Amino acid sequence: MTAVAIFVKTPGLSPVKSRLAVGLGRDRAVECHLRCAEAVAAVAARAAVGPVYWAIAEAEGAGHPAWRRHPALIQRGEGLGARMQTVHEELVRRHQSAVLIGADLPQLGVEDLIEAAARLSPSEPRGVIGPAHDGGFWLVGSNQPLPAAVWQAPAYGGKDVLEAFLTADRGGRPWTRLPTRTDLDSAADLDPVMDQIRQLEEPHELQLRLLHWLESLSSISTASSPRPS
Repeated sequence: MTAVAIFVKTPGLSPVKSRLAVGLGRDRAVECHLRCAEAVAAVAARAAVGPVYWAIAEAEGAGHPAWRRHPALIQRGEGLGARMQTVHEELVRRHQSAVLIGADLPQLGVEDLIEAAARLSPSEPRGVIGPAHDGGFWLVGSNQPLPAAVWQAPAYGGKDVLEAFLTADRGGRPWTRLPTRTDLDSAADLDPVMDQIRQLEEPHELQLRLLHWLESLSSISTASSPRPS
């Protein structure tokens, strides 16, 4: 069994999708975060590889209506690496293996999670990671806890996050790489994310609804972009 933790922030308690808000406005960016999180959770539930959790950035956010459908864990620790570590270790303790994923990957496929869970099924140490086009990763997981030094190695937000992470665990376990995807971080990511949703063989209904909504956002973003003089 492989648990899936979806990392989310609660509107009104933390800044949400700040870079996306630059191109689309704060309200649309918040709505995008909630819609994407809902779609990712729906795909994770359909994959049925294990229980689905919200990994919530704020303790006060646990009662937010958006996070009621699945059990919640609170991200704890200083910095993203520490927060991922605590969530991952708790879920490995409960469920034998776990993967962490952001809410900014609405093009997630059921097959992605099935493949990840299959790779983590042996008893020997195994890891799985999904590379992102920006140099980071959109999914990471293992069937055993990872050393703190591995979680802390990357300068998160930089261009070498994935390679720094894997280098820090060199010799620790074999890692399977999933297909490279684009995180929805800014308005410039809208087109590639929409293309990747369109390429899904069996998209969830919520992904199709989201695609329609993202298409409207793309036109807004294009219309509001400054034109060269």
